[in-house]
Amino acid sequence: MARPRRPVGAITRGTTGHNRLRRSDRWITAVCGPMLRSARRPLVVDLGYGASHTTTLELFLRLRRVRPDVEVTGIEIDPARVAAARPYERPGLEFRLGGFELPVDRPPLLVRAFNVLRQYGEAEAWEHWDLLRSGIDPDGVIVEGTCSEVGHRAVWAALDASGPRTLTLSARFDAFERPSDLAERLPKTLIHRNVPGEPVHAFLRDFDHAWAVSAPLAPYGARQRWIAAVEALSATWPVFLRPPLGGRSRWRLGEVTVPWAAVAPLDSP
Repeated sequence: MARPRRPVGAITRGTTGHNRLRRSDRWITAVCGPMLRSARRPLVVDLGYGASHTTTLELFLRLRRVRPDVEVTGIEIDPARVAAARPYERPGLEFRLGGFELPVDRPPLLVRAFNVLRQYGEAEAWEHWDLLRSGIDPDGVIVEGTCSEVGHRAVWAALDASGPRTLTLSARFDAFERPSDLAERLPKTLIHRNVPGEPVHAFLRDFDHAWAVSAPLAPYGARQRWIAAVEALSATWPVFLRPPLGGRSRWRLGEVTVPWAAVAPLDSP
């Protein structure tokens, strides 16, 4: 696919804040850490970081604990936001003007893109996924998703050069009443598919049921109830059961990850 010369995309609201993306960053460091450590010269892109440099800096600092020489580039389509962020550059961290075309000097090994596709239609979201996939390292990963204003509810898809691979739901235990409350944070390629007959709807329905039947564990805390619900869900859904994508070490954080194929739209491209 030919790479566009001008920024691709539209300016977002730019809402951001300290630790808003902590849940996804924690997943990235655990799941993508081995990939970053083994790469020769890893480049990470934070796409659409918003009105503040904050979450890009947080990603940079977290990834530097995994790979001390990792390079991170924050990309924004709004020139004013880029200008405001540049005083915070440091060795290994820079900010550039651009969009989904990823204007960097080499294919990134990792792209984090959060809260950037909410304003697009479903078809456009698939197209932007395709454009991002065409620009990453052949062994690279894209983590694309959305989260609540303070980051207590989040859902993201992980993609590689061949397409979407996994879907992860993550929430603070006091931020929901039932798992399907996270449906409002589904990626744009799924959010309108939360209707009867679609796999993602069935998944959330069954997760709610597993949560309900695990209610006897509530006196021991929401964490224990969540772990029991995920274990019950795994009887009928291909929940990842072992690290780094699954197992109690991930579930106790309020996470669950399933293969994308299990929840993909019935008529996905």
